Amino acid sequence: MTEPLPGAARIVAVDLARMLALLGMFAAHLLSPLDETRPGGVDPVFELVAGRSSALFAVLAGVSIALTTRSAREDPGRHRLRLIVRATLVALLGLVLGLLNSGVAVILTFYGVLFLCALPVLTWRARPLALLALAWGLASPVLSLAVRDELGPPAYVVPSLLSLTEPGVLLRELLLTGYYPVLTWATYLFAGMAIGRLDLRARAWGPRLALGGAFLAVLGLAVSAWVTRTDAVRSRLTETLTSPTTPWADVARELRTGLYGTHPTGSWWWLGVWSPHSGSIVDLAHTTGTAMLVLGLALVVVRGVRGVPWSVVAGAGAMTLTLYVTHVVVLASALGVRGGLALVVHSTAAVGIGALFAAGRVKGPMESGVTSATRLVPVRERREP
Repeated sequence: MTEPLPGAARIVAVDLARMLALLGMFAAHLLSPLDETRPGGVDPVFELVAGRSSALFAVLAGVSIALTTRSAREDPGRHRLRLIVRATLVALLGLVLGLLNSGVAVILTFYGVLFLCALPVLTWRARPLALLALAWGLASPVLSLAVRDELGPPAYVVPSLLSLTEPGVLLRELLLTGYYPVLTWATYLFAGMAIGRLDLRARAWGPRLALGGAFLAVLGLAVSAWVTRTDAVRSRLTETLTSPTTPWADVARELRTGLYGTHPTGSWWWLGVWSPHSGSIVDLAHTTGTAMLVLGLALVVVRGVRGVPWSVVAGAGAMTLTLYVTHVVVLASALGVRGGLALVVHSTAAVGIGALFAAGRVKGPMESGVTSATRLVPVRERREP
């Protein structure tokens, strides 16, 4: 038997992990990837958060959907309608933010479309969801590579309201070729939903998620290192990424800084190469693993360190939509400077604001608006025993 973890602690652990994801995304937006003073020429903080923070966000989206739809089996139609309302609002907000010159590849429109992937599996239990995540993580990168090989180069546009004038291009970017392509990113959502269907109140799930996630993350890196060990594979990767004359050291540095949502076509070896935001099988495995590791450690810390007001400390994680929107708006303004000091300012402000809202038991304005809109669709909620 395992000692139960109080429900409140379970939610706070998710908020703590979500806050870390938010701060990691801030770092990815504000820090320069390259730092010639460092070994390999890449900033270590940027390298730590690149790809992993946004993946953590997506996994936690699945966790949150699972936690908020625990009674979906009793009223699936209305739960699905609530999720559609939520997805639509988040996607529209992303389209509005896309109009700003923030320099950020705004994730919210992709996020909204990603939510819709949960609709067919909203009543599934943990095991089938885990198997779906595994199968999707293996199959979707293969499908993406095959389909993209027949398409032209990606547009690399931030979806905005203006994108609605070219619905075909917008749909292709959202599903296949954009910064956070839903085809492959659904892996994170399904994995998160599987985790959210577990009894996270049980003491054992924190260590289990942490250890399982660490194993998966290390396995991904090991496979990538094995795949890229030979000159023949390196040559093939180099010629499809840049040109055959590019030194492998330059290619390796570019891979460490990350790609732009997808890896190049032209070689199936890409499926086994890890690079942030590459969408390869190895990338999905590694970043799903790191997300599990962070959430597992958050559960362990919240359960094990008593006397800390975790709901206040992790308050920013309960209002990430508001803080993310504010972050993007600031970057689009005259205050939108970047660098290490800017990261400290944005992070401190986010944690401080989140703590104040949590201490006052007040929701973020964006969260309140989305919640109010979704509650216009009444559902039969399950009563906890």
